[in-house]
Amino acid sequence: MPSGIIIKGIGGFYYVKTQDGLFECKPRGIFRKSDITPLPGDKVSITVIDESRKLGNIDEIKPRETFLIRPAVANINQVAVVLAVRSPAPDLVLMDKLLITAELKGIDAVICLNKIDLDTEGVCSIISEEYKKANYRVVELSSKANKGFDFLHEVLCGRITVFAGQSGVGKSTILNRILNSWVMETGDVSRKIERGRHTTRHAELLELECGGYVVDTPGFSSFELTDISHDELERYYREFSDFVYKCRFSHCSHVSEPGCCVKEALASGLISHGRYERYVQVYNTLKEKYDNIYKK
Repeated sequence: MPSGIIIKGIGGFYYVKTQDGLFECKPRGIFRKSDITPLPGDKVSITVIDESRKLGNIDEIKPRETFLIRPAVANINQVAVVLAVRSPAPDLVLMDKLLITAELKGIDAVICLNKIDLDTEGVCSIISEEYKKANYRVVELSSKANKGFDFLHEVLCGRITVFAGQSGVGKSTILNRILNSWVMETGDVSRKIERGRHTTRHAELLELECGGYVVDTPGFSSFELTDISHDELERYYREFSDFVYKCRFSHCSHVSEPGCCVKEALASGLISHGRYERYVQVYNTLKEKYDNIYKK
C-alpha cells in the first residue's frame, strides 16, 4: 500500500505526493463518518485505483505530530514569522502571539525581518538583537537588495515550514521568490504563473528541491491566543526558562511580586525590555479574560 503526504485539497479531492508520483485521491467514507477531515501535511496510505491516470483512495491517515487550525494544516515543524521593518510598521505584539502559539504547539520558529532596504532608523538591528536574545533565529531579508535568501534557503531545507504574518509584510514576495528558485514542479497543483494574482485561499505544501516543504497562509491584522491561560504564559517565553523556577514565590506571575528572578534578569539586561513589556501586556489581557469568565 503506497504512502505519501497530502500537499493540497480542493473540492473533496486530495493530491498525495508518493514515491511513484502525485495521485489525485478521494478519502474513504469512514473518515466522514468519524468526522475526520484530511489536511495538507497529513501522512497517508493510499490504494491506487488507476496507475496511468494517477487516481487513488486515501485509506489511512497517520497520527498527526502537530496541527494548526489557521491555516488548516498538519505536521508542520517550523513557523516562519514574517515582519516588515517598515510599511507596515512592525506589530511586535502580534509576532509575540504567533511565537507563543508556536511554542504551545511544539513547533520551532524563525523570524524573517523583511524590507530591510527601507530601514533608515536602525529598526532592524533593534528587533534582531531583541529576538536573538530570546533564542530565536533571525533572517534579515530584502528582495530589492537580494539579501538574506541564501540563509533563508538553509533555514527551510528539510523542514515543513508555514509562513505567517500580518498583511502587507511581503510574504507573497518571499514565497514567489522561493517558488521561482527552489520549488520542484508538481504538475497542475502548483502553477507558478498564478502565484501573486490573488490572496491565499487554500493551504498548499510546495516541495523544495533541497527537501522539505513551505506553506503559505492568508495575511491577517489580528490574532487572538486560544488554549492558554495567564498562569501558563511564562512557559512559552524561551528567555524566561532559566529564571522562572528561581523566583521567591512558586506561582510568581513575574509582573508585581517581590523576589522575581525574571525581573532581576530584566534589570541585568539578560531579557529584553520590549519582550518583557509585551509579556505583561499579554498576561494582563489573558488574566482579564479569565477574571471575566470565572470571577463574575
